[in-house]
Amino acid sequence: MTADLETPPPTPPPATPEPSAESNSLSRAAPAPQTRLARIEVLAPVSVVVPVYHEADNLPHLIERVEQVRNHYGLDLELVLVDDNSRDGSVEIVEQAGRPWVRMLVRTEDPGLSQSVLHGLRSARHPVVVVMDGDLSHPPERIPDMILALDAGQQFVIGSRYVPGGSTDDDWGFFRWLNSRVATALAKPLTKAKDPMAGFFAFRRADLDRAEYLNPVGYKIGLELIVKCRFDNIGEVPIDFCDRQHGESKLTFKQQLKYVQHLRRLYLYRFAAATTLIQFGVVGASGVAVNLTVLTILALAGAADPVAVAGGIAVSVVTNFLLNRRFTFSYARNRSIVKQFVGFCGASAMGAVVNYAVTLGIKRLAPDLPLQVAALGGIAAGMTLNFLVNRFVVFKATHHREPGAKVEATPPALPHPSATDAPT
Repeated sequence: MTADLETPPPTPPPATPEPSAESNSLSRAAPAPQTRLARIEVLAPVSVVVPVYHEADNLPHLIERVEQVRNHYGLDLELVLVDDNSRDGSVEIVEQAGRPWVRMLVRTEDPGLSQSVLHGLRSARHPVVVVMDGDLSHPPERIPDMILALDAGQQFVIGSRYVPGGSTDDDWGFFRWLNSRVATALAKPLTKAKDPMAGFFAFRRADLDRAEYLNPVGYKIGLELIVKCRFDNIGEVPIDFCDRQHGESKLTFKQQLKYVQHLRRLYLYRFAAATTLIQFGVVGASGVAVNLTVLTILALAGAADPVAVAGGIAVSVVTNFLLNRRFTFSYARNRSIVKQFVGFCGASAMGAVVNYAVTLGIKRLAPDLPLQVAALGGIAAGMTLNFLVNRFVVFKATHHREPGAKVEATPPALPHPSATDAPT
């Protein structure tokens, strides 16, 4: 279930005193919080987690705007900045800011936006967590509304561009808009949220324990959490999404390819049996092309029909094994390739015998039928048996897991922050 949480036109907060010299040393004045709430009481303190790789130019403005929200609404809020060792002066900026509620965590291994967010979530000290980008494309002023949506019963709240009241910058080009819409459409089978691609979201930190494992790739950590934590009750608060004013975008073609890889993982997790069957069928279709190509080459070279049929089958078995090991049954790639190939060949032998027998049987029943057409019938029969044996015998698994994913019957509790995570 997804709820669109619309708010009336924002009302400006009461006038605030002029900022002090200390505040002005951080940055120029940031926009005042714009929300329908005059003041709220938060049932739980809040940790705002922000990945900030090469975001030094944006940090003063981000801290200033979050501080305005924190002070105006009396929030018990900490800002957890996670930097993948960008060495761009970000650490010094946080030190100079001198805000005890702002922490900078520097990571030196396994770089990546999603990994940074997970590190920040595990280091968060408060029961409610908000994740947002460090480029000011997400308005911190909407954090109170997201907290209230959680308090109203939502499991996961998105700062959404695509619900009534939400918007994107006017200078978004057609191709950027199309890219966003296509990516969103590809995620639709996984969630009913209208903006599942958003990097601005809030949830209860304890709900991380709902996931058996988290293994994101790329930058769509929010979608990973929705699927792996099995969030059904999702709220969406409209936001005005702004383009960054400082620094360069991290969205590259490589990141878009990683999103496709990430989607595949999530489809395998959510629809394991169906996705496996589809992938096996796609690999089988490629095997059809290989089989018919080799068969035709051998037939044109003057080989007898039995030899041509056997050659096509043999080559397609090898290609099918390699592709199935890489994609269909990728959870088993860490096992011995030699043993897997022997097992695959053994399992495929029955399918090959059925393929061979059915093809020649069709040819005998219909001598005028092209050999390639008869082979299609044999391939279909052999593929069906091959899938069943491989799925339930050779690559038998209770769950489909990606390599390196940590799987435990009971997810481990998240560690408490260590002394090394103390405020800078």
